[in-house]
Amino acid sequence: EEVSIPFGTKVLDAVLTVPEAEAVRTGLILTHGAGGDMNLKALRSLASSTAASGVLCLRFTCKSLNLAYRVRAFQAAYDYLKTQEKFTLSNVFLAGRSMGARAAVALGRQLGAVEEGAIQGLVCLSFPLHPPGQTQTHVKRSEDLRTLSDVPVFFVSGTADNMCERKLLESVVEQMKTSSSVHWVEGGSHGLAVKGRTEESVLDEVNSRIITWILEHV
Repeated sequence: EEVSIPFGTKVLDAVLTVPEAEAVRTGLILTHGAGGDMNLKALRSLASSTAASGVLCLRFTCKSLNLAYRVRAFQAAYDYLKTQEKFTLSNVFLAGRSMGARAAVALGRQLGAVEEGAIQGLVCLSFPLHPPGQTQTHVKRSEDLRTLSDVPVFFVSGTADNMCERKLLESVVEQMKTSSSVHWVEGGSHGLAVKGRTEESVLDEVNSRIITWILEHV
């Protein structure tokens, strides 16, 4: 169902995908990267898959390229979901693709600092550790990841992602204080496209890994 999330004097367009199960306890808030919107095929596919596994999904659009603005939009989506009285959610996960993953991590760090257990985990699809060819910027971009505590993180990245060099992400994961793991999509680009594989087969792989990880952390 299409919903509107209050955001200051504006609203954010969003879609709520609700499982058929009667008592829904777990919710996932999901957003897109710097380009596109919440209707990207990968996000629609993940929302359907999580709902089929009993996990509610709220996906929203926020087209700003300003990270702080994106984080505030994510906070508005979180507040909206927590105030929905028809659901008694005891577990909330934040997920984002590319720039949306940076926003998810930044909000996860803020919420975790205020209230222990505010969220159960973060899912980072194609976390943009650095712009293409500028690997030296990874230290600044990974700051929120390295300062996170008590919020587990699951990364899904392609081995051919030109914005996330494998050895750099693996070194960040080693430095993180919180538990984290990475699922590498062999040959996957920043958009998780894999030469010689259909988009559906990659989405099935990615979605099943994410759902398994979420259900292990509730």
